[in-house]
Amino acid sequence: MNYIKIFSPATVANVSCGFDVLGFALNAIGDEMVFKKTTKKGVKIKKIEGANLTCNIKKNVAGVVAIAMLNKVNADFGIEIELLKKVKPGSGLGSSASSAAGAAFAINELLGNPFTRLELTEFARTGERVACGSPIADNVAAVLYGGFILVKSYEPLEIIKLPVPEDLWVTIIHPQIEVKTEDARNALNPLVPIADAVKQSANLAGLISALYTDDYQLISRSLIDVIAEPYRKNLIPHFEEVKKAGLKNGALGIGISGSGPSIFALCKGKENAMSVAEAMKEDYQNTGIEFYIYTSKINNQGIIILDSK
Repeated sequence: MNYIKIFSPATVANVSCGFDVLGFALNAIGDEMVFKKTTKKGVKIKKIEGANLTCNIKKNVAGVVAIAMLNKVNADFGIEIELLKKVKPGSGLGSSASSAAGAAFAINELLGNPFTRLELTEFARTGERVACGSPIADNVAAVLYGGFILVKSYEPLEIIKLPVPEDLWVTIIHPQIEVKTEDARNALNPLVPIADAVKQSANLAGLISALYTDDYQLISRSLIDVIAEPYRKNLIPHFEEVKKAGLKNGALGIGISGSGPSIFALCKGKENAMSVAEAMKEDYQNTGIEFYIYTSKINNQGIIILDSK
């Protein structure tokens, strides 16, 4: 294989009660990326559309991942990269993860698949370190594994793929403002009261149990975040009003996607997801802030190969 074009999905991380350990991939939105082998060694980012990002391979997450992988195997060829960004940076939908994990997947294909998905996750984390200062794994693992994932541990890295109930859908509202990951992390209380830690642990355990048992009501009762949301919601205009509107119209639960400003609502069935989307849309139109709305099934496959030769 000398050429590959992929769809690399957007993601929702944290999922309310799973701060830095839970994530899932989306069907409705993602980046398209093209990778070509070149006879000249090295990595070149030829084109970026859809976002104002650097082509400097040491500062662009896709370039960083590509360099690390080619150096690891001492490749006798180079890579040329094109990015069509549809996941906006600062959206809370895993923009950097889409690029980093997409690069890891595609280059692995061009190398003949020498690396496991866990190893690809490690490579993708190097890109996340460049993007947000921390080698987090929840978004990149969701892209590479598909579906719901749990980051069981970081040392050593352990990723568990969780089951996804058949009728589980998600609605996303993406206000057209930017919340930087660094700012969202700085907003958190570094000291978590024991009572809150217990509540969060119980909700996380409840959500994972609900995914295994297709218990939608338990999903609903578990989607509560007492650690991050109380602090981060202040960075998102009209968050509480949108949450109330979505819950009133049947959402199982609503929370902040990643660092925000995107807000996600898990729903049972497409019809319910569309109803929640309409309620969110009607509510947010009053803010004067532009926004996008998406409804999607959970993407169980992750990255999709669109073309190769």
